[in-house]
Amino acid sequence: MAVTREVAAEMSEEPEPEADALAAARERIRCFLSGLELVKQGAEARVYRGRFQGRAAMVKHRFPKGYRHPALEARLGRRRTVQEARALLRCRRAGISAPVVFFVDYASNCLFMEEIEGSVTVRDYIQSTMETEKTPESLFGLAKSVGQVLARMHDEDLIHGDLTTSNMLLKPPLEQLNIVLIDFGLSFVSALPEDKGVDLYVLEKAFLSTHPNTESVFEAFLKSYSTTSKKARPVLKKLQEVRLRGRKRSMVG
Repeated sequence: MAVTREVAAEMSEEPEPEADALAAARERIRCFLSGLELVKQGAEARVYRGRFQGRAAMVKHRFPKGYRHPALEARLGRRRTVQEARALLRCRRAGISAPVVFFVDYASNCLFMEEIEGSVTVRDYIQSTMETEKTPESLFGLAKSVGQVLARMHDEDLIHGDLTTSNMLLKPPLEQLNIVLIDFGLSFVSALPEDKGVDLYVLEKAFLSTHPNTESVFEAFLKSYSTTSKKARPVLKKLQEVRLRGRKRSMVG
């Protein structure tokens, strides 16, 4: 389908003065990031460790994708950066542990956040515990904590969008099982039980594929979610429906 003049105009490059200012701001950020430690490289962003105004910080940079039109790339990057910052703030207002947002640079789509020093991912904690304890029952306390945190998140109508055990941290002391949620780049706000059920389904698929023989741990998580959330019944009903749809797709291929 032909691109209309209006769409073409909308996707045209920024006016020259604005483009020059953006280019200068992005070059400053590029130089700043070059002095930081690269921690993680993903398809959409790079995560760096460093310091921001004297504080231990993590910097998430949504770098430009060459295969996207520059105007579209700018809009997508900005929107996802804004969504993530708002989700982190929404969690903290609700009393859910999440990194403090220090600064958001919209010119380069950089999010400067608190580093949770001494933390480990829930993924690593589960794997370590299974290697030493050899029994899923030793993880029931963790499952209860995760269930409580995600129930409170969903009761705030916040959908994470990418729930995995790699996107949850345990901050020290680890034995207190204090969960910190991270990586809200795909998050959005929705009161629909369907969206919350899909969120749990994504976690279930990731959990059971990453941590074999932990079905009882996930059931303990769902029990904790059910007893904590004020809106659990319709959400868990939707989870069952999503599971059935997933099985049908698997059977059809």
